[in-house]
Amino acid sequence: MARKSKEDTLTWLKSVSGDLATKTLATLESTLPWYRQMPAARRSAVGMVAQAGISSFISWYEDPTSTDWVAADVFGVAPRELLRSVSLQETLQLIRVVVEVAEEHLTADSPELRDAILLYSREIAFSAADVYARAAEARGLWDQRLEALVVDSILSGEYDRELPSRIAALGWSGHGDVSVLVGTTSPDTDSDQIRRILRHLHADGLVGIQGKRLVVVVGHRIPEPGQPALDHSSFVDIAKALDSQFGSGPLVVGPTVSSVVEAGTSAKAALSAFSVAGGWRQLPRPVLADDSLPERVLAGDYQAKAQLLEAIYYPLRDHPLDLLDTAWAFFLNGHSLEATAKDLYIHANTVRYRLRKIAEIIEWDPTHPRDALTIHFAIVVGKIGDNQPTSSTAPQTF
Repeated sequence: MARKSKEDTLTWLKSVSGDLATKTLATLESTLPWYRQMPAARRSAVGMVAQAGISSFISWYEDPTSTDWVAADVFGVAPRELLRSVSLQETLQLIRVVVEVAEEHLTADSPELRDAILLYSREIAFSAADVYARAAEARGLWDQRLEALVVDSILSGEYDRELPSRIAALGWSGHGDVSVLVGTTSPDTDSDQIRRILRHLHADGLVGIQGKRLVVVVGHRIPEPGQPALDHSSFVDIAKALDSQFGSGPLVVGPTVSSVVEAGTSAKAALSAFSVAGGWRQLPRPVLADDSLPERVLAGDYQAKAQLLEAIYYPLRDHPLDLLDTAWAFFLNGHSLEATAKDLYIHANTVRYRLRKIAEIIEWDPTHPRDALTIHFAIVVGKIGDNQPTSSTAPQTF
C-alpha cells in the first residue's frame, strides 16, 4: 500500500475529524466518572476543549511551528470558570483519552501519524500545565491582595457585610476562638512558613505584613461533625511556635474572641499593647495584651480603662469584705501586712485572708509586684471616676 502524501493525510484528517470528536466524547463519558457527574453546561465545555484539541492537532500537523498558540487555541474556547471546576490532573486525563482515541482510529490507516500524535500530546500537556500555572499565579496574587485587605479591615475595625465572604474566599476554616498576634518583621519572615506552622497546630491564619509590623490573625479549627476533637494549643503557645518568624522586640498576643469577625477587638488591644511596650523594663516574649493594661491606660486606651474597671475595680468595690480599701491600704503601706493591719484596725491574719480573697476573685495577686501595679492602677482610675463631679462643666477624662 502506497504511503499517503502529507496533503492527502491532511485531507483525510479533516474528513474524519467529526467522527473522531464523536468517538472521543463517547469515550470520555464511559471512562471518566468526574466527566459524567458534571452539569450539562460544564460537560459541554469540556467537550468543546476536546474537539478544539482535535482541530488544533490538524492545524499543528499542517504547521508544526505553531506550538506557541496551542494553549490559546485549545483552552481559549472554554469558559473561565472551567479552570476552577476541572483540576490539572483531570485535564491530563482528558488529554490522555483524546490521544488514545486518536491513536486507535488514526494510526491504523496512517502509521506516520503516531509520532506526530505523541509529539503533539507532549506540547499540549506542557501548554495545559502552563495555563494552570498562570491561573494559580494570578490567584495567588489576588489572594495576597485580598488577605491584605481583610487584615487591614480587621485592624481598623471597619467591618461590612462583605468581610465574612472575603475571609471564606481565602479558605479560612478556623471557626473557633480567635486571637491577633502583633510583632515586628524580620529577614526570616515567611508567610507560607507561618501558615505551615499554624496548620500543624490545627489553626488557621491570616498574615499581614505592614512595613516593619507583622500581624497574624490566628483561629482554632473546629473538626467537622463525626471527626475526632483536635488538640488545640493556647494562643501563647502558638505565638511561641511562630517566634522565629517575628523580628526582635515585642510580640503581643491579643485577647481571645469567639470568631474572626470579632477579631477587631483583639487587634485593637494587641496594637495598643504593642505601642506601649517600651513601658516595660523587662518585657516578656510573648506578652499578653491584657498584661499591659496599666501602660495602655496611661496612653489613653479607653478599652483598657473599661477592662480595669470591669475586671478589678467594680468586683473589689462591691464586695462585702471591704477588699478595695484593704488592697489600697496594703499598697500605700509598702506591702507590709503589719502596717496595713494597724492602718485598718484589724489583725494581720485578716489582711492576709483578704489578700488571698482578692487574688481568688479577680485573678490578679496583690502580693505579686506586676499584678499589684495593675490593681493599683484600677483602684486609682476607679476612684477618679467615682469622685468625678456630675456637672457638665466638669473636666472630661479618658
